[in-house]
Amino acid sequence: MTPEVEAILNELDGHRVQFAALCRGLTSGQLGRPVPNSSWIVKDYISHLATIDGPVGGMFRTLHDGGETGIRGADGERWNVDSWNESRVQERRGKTVDELLEEAARARTILRGHLARLTSDDLAKTIKFAGDARRPASEIPLLQYLRGWCKHDVMHAVDMLRAMPEAMTPRLEHWFDDPVVRGYQDQMNRPGS
Repeated sequence: MTPEVEAILNELDGHRVQFAALCRGLTSGQLGRPVPNSSWIVKDYISHLATIDGPVGGMFRTLHDGGETGIRGADGERWNVDSWNESRVQERRGKTVDELLEEAARARTILRGHLARLTSDDLAKTIKFAGDARRPASEIPLLQYLRGWCKHDVMHAVDMLRAMPEAMTPRLEHWFDDPVVRGYQDQMNRPGS
């Protein structure tokens, strides 16, 4: 395993521990709150993080195996991350936090295996981000992508806390204090977006 991937996996693991602890401490009332500037409730972000590792891990596997560096749908068409996410979230509305975190752990185990296989040559490749409702399509160096993507749990924990500011603690403030996380929040929560 490359030192870069090892560092990314360590950061990814640390964020998941903190994210799971946050989720397990939420009340049913907090889980059901609508998140400002989003169509989701707090619990939907847990569902999202329980499912997104599948296609992302598949992208890492395909990239390592020499395939196209973007995510495609089952029909080979451009993958629409927004509709895919919405579908996965709606399918999981009846699940408990523990069920979602168990699903997330299973998906994360598979994804970690795909990440661990990435070589220095893989990290030098460029991936194709198809874009989403708030960001245009782009090409991103994989290592740069990974250094931001490994903060995915933190980014969505910040989203969740927008719905329940009373749950903010000094520990969470410290966890959220990251320039990449702030940049993501600024980009995704611009006025009028």
